[in-house]
This record gives sequence, C-alpha cells and structure tokens, in this order.
Amino acid sequence: MSFDLVIRGGTVATAADRFSADIGITGGRIAALGHDLAGADEIDATGKLVLPGGIEAHCHIAQESASGGMTADDYRTGSISAAFGGNASFVPFAAQHRGMGVTETLDLYDSRAQGASVIDYGYHLIIADATDAVLREELPAAFARGVTSFKVFMTYDRMKIDDRQFLEILSVARAHGALTMVHAENSGLIGWMTDRLMAGGHSAPRYHAISHPAAAEAEAIHRAVTFARFLDAPLMIVHVSTPEGADIIARARLEGARVFAETCPQYLFLTRDDLDRPGMEGAKFMCSPPPRDAESAAHIWRHLAVGTFSLFSSDHAPYRFDTSGKLAGGPEAPFNTIANGMPGLAVRLPLLFSEGVRTGRISLEQFVALSSANAARIYGMAPAKGSITVGADADIAIWDPQETRTVRLEDQHDAMDYTPYEGMELTGWPVTVLSRGDRVIDGGRLVAEPGRGRYIARARPDLGAAAPRPPAELDPARAFGADLLGRDG
Repeated sequence: MSFDLVIRGGTVATAADRFSADIGITGGRIAALGHDLAGADEIDATGKLVLPGGIEAHCHIAQESASGGMTADDYRTGSISAAFGGNASFVPFAAQHRGMGVTETLDLYDSRAQGASVIDYGYHLIIADATDAVLREELPAAFARGVTSFKVFMTYDRMKIDDRQFLEILSVARAHGALTMVHAENSGLIGWMTDRLMAGGHSAPRYHAISHPAAAEAEAIHRAVTFARFLDAPLMIVHVSTPEGADIIARARLEGARVFAETCPQYLFLTRDDLDRPGMEGAKFMCSPPPRDAESAAHIWRHLAVGTFSLFSSDHAPYRFDTSGKLAGGPEAPFNTIANGMPGLAVRLPLLFSEGVRTGRISLEQFVALSSANAARIYGMAPAKGSITVGADADIAIWDPQETRTVRLEDQHDAMDYTPYEGMELTGWPVTVLSRGDRVIDGGRLVAEPGRGRYIARARPDLGAAAPRPPAELDPARAFGADLLGRDG
C-alpha cells in the first residue's frame, strides 16, 4: 500500500507512550502506523521526535481590548508564529464587548480569520455582556456553531461579570455541555491596591506586580471553584500564577470536582523583578496576573509535574513597545494605563521542552499532554486533533531534541518588536510542522500560504467522570421538588 506521505524513522510519542514507527498519511489523515511504509513523498525523521502538532489554546489574535487597543498580531502573523513554535492549530478568543451580541461577535472574528490563517483555528468566546438574550438564545446558537468554551472575567471594569451573572453563565454552560473559562482575580482588591499605590506616587511598571497581590488570585479562584462545585458545572481556570491558587485547584480536583487549570511560561521563567528594569522596560513584562517570585515559580513547576495543570498555554497577548501598544498612554504612562500582555506563541513549546523534558521535570508523554492532547480533549477537538492515531488529522510536529538555539526576536515570526525571552538558550526545537498532512514549516522555513487553515467546529468537551451531584438545594429530590437547573436545559 502506498501513501501520499510517509514520515519514517522517527520516535513517535503520544500522551500515553512512545515507540518507533513510520506514519503513513493519505488525504490529510493518518492512515497507518507501521514499519517500512512507502509513500509518494517521504520525510526522514531519523533521530527526531514525531509528536502531535501543538494546540495553542490561549492566545489573543486580532482582538481589541475593552479600551480599544488592538493586538499586534492578526490571523496571518499569529498563525505563522504559532506554526514556527510547533503548533498545528490554535484557539484564539473572540471578544464580546458591552453592547455587542454573541452572533455579531463571532461574525466579526470570522471576517478576520478567514483567508488569513496558515493553521486550523477555532474560537473561545469572551462574554462581557451577559444579557438575557445572550444567555437564553445566543449562547446556545454559539454552541451549535462549534464554539463550546467561553471565558468570563472577575476583574477589569469594562469586562467583569458579577457573582450572579457568573452563576447564570455556569448554569447555561452546564446545561449545554460547554466549558466556562475564568480569569480569576478579585477586582475590588486590585482596585484598592492600585488607588493606594497611585496616591503614593508609585506609578512605575514595577508597581503593577504589587497591585495584583497573590491574595487577589487566591480569593477569586476559591470563589469560582465554589460556584462551579455548587452548580456541578465544569470550570477551567486560566493562567494560574500563585502557589495558593494552585493549591486550591489541586484540592478541588482531589475531592472530585471537574475543575481544570492552565499555567503559562511567564509564571515559570519570569519574576516580578523583570518589571523592575530601567525606565519603562518593565512594561514589556506586564501581564495579569503578573509574574511572581522564584519560589512561586518552583511551586508552579511542581504542580505542573504532578498534574494539577491540564494545559500549558502562552496567553500570547501582543502589544508592541510603542504608541500602538504598551506606550499608547505616553512614554512614561503610569502602570494602570499600560496594556497588559506579552508575546509567546513561538517559544511556548521550546521553553517547556528544554526546561521541562530535558531537565527531567516532566516526561515526554507529559509534554505531549500539556501541549496538545489535553487541549484536544478538554476543548472538544479530539479525536481529530491532539493524537497520532489512525484516522486522526495528520497534525504533526517533528522535533530535533538536540538542536540548541538562542531565543531571538527575528525567530518569533510575529508582529512584535520584542520577546520577553530574548537571549535564553534552549535545546529542542520543532523543525517541520504538518497541518492535515500539508507541510506548513519545513526545515525551519514557512512553506504554506495564508488561508489554508480551516475553522474547527468543536464538539462537546470530554471532561472525564461526572462530578459529585449538586448540593441539596439544587437536587429536586431533596429540594421539595424545586428544579432550579432545569430552566437552562
């Protein structure tokens, strides 16, 4: 039997195991795993690792902030950067703002993505205006459209929802088998800290780290987990930065809650001291939550190793270090007016491989789980994405585990003017990336045309075993017949 393409001689790794095999690809899908396969086209992967293509599940592409600032990357530059980083698909956010409908929002992002991306893409919906029409009509319509995850904010004045809205959103998601994501920080605590810092004349970028204390994250995570457990609704807590927050999540998972979490490179490789660089340089390292200290980073690494975190995502939020981005408020803007966010699409996986797999902090199988397999399952992209199995899309990244490079801006292939990881020396890099059997990156070069990427209509998330039943107040059998969740079905 002959295949369109055969990848031969490599070490194949999945989230469960690793083995030597050739991969036969036909019609953009994996058709066979075996030995001595023959194809019309072949890739020699001898000495290389053959992994599922990465899934970047948390990035901000062609997205306006609530204050009107636009990210530097569009779906062309963002997808190219992601591909150079070993990713074969990504799921950016489609951000609803106050006064916008959900359908209007998704139509807008369709217009930005179509004809631009070199890899397959989907959307997470951001909900900032949880009207009754959104909850009862437009969210179900979004689910039918293949948008089965959405994000809410517990902070930012123009984006945050209140506790009651959070409960309503969780209940609708539960009824439709969708997943709610949450940016968990206590808005009141951050505002109180910010006002006091500004009143004291403490406006430099370094004070951003002080204005977002660990307690703000821990309190909000505890509240979000409490709501999710009360409603028996699944929850994903994004960009966890603190030991306290990670500990709350680990405990909830141990007790059977369907609570999932991700962390990001900035909480493993950067610290608050990076915000204390001369002049305004610290603004380059401002994100929310902010990087913490070295002890916190070590604690987050331990949680990553033991499975508290299901995902390792970049939270790529590219704002240039100029008046279009970080310095829109002026060359010496106070920290509370500087855009939050850092780039990281292309370096996310090389960072994790070099400092995770090669140092022995995590196994190669854990790397695959964190980089692609878990995202495919949790975000409804499996079995097509995230695995090297017969019938799956041929989304494959071939890695040279011995190649050492120094991180440089010009190798990020994004629209940014800096990388926060400049100068780091990393070992292990993706050299060839396939998307549905097509070469996107080959030998370190872009060979795909913008627009070949397809929209991924995602299915219901696979969130594993059911959580414990709801509390007595929400169980009709124990609540005197009151069915308070049935109204959302």
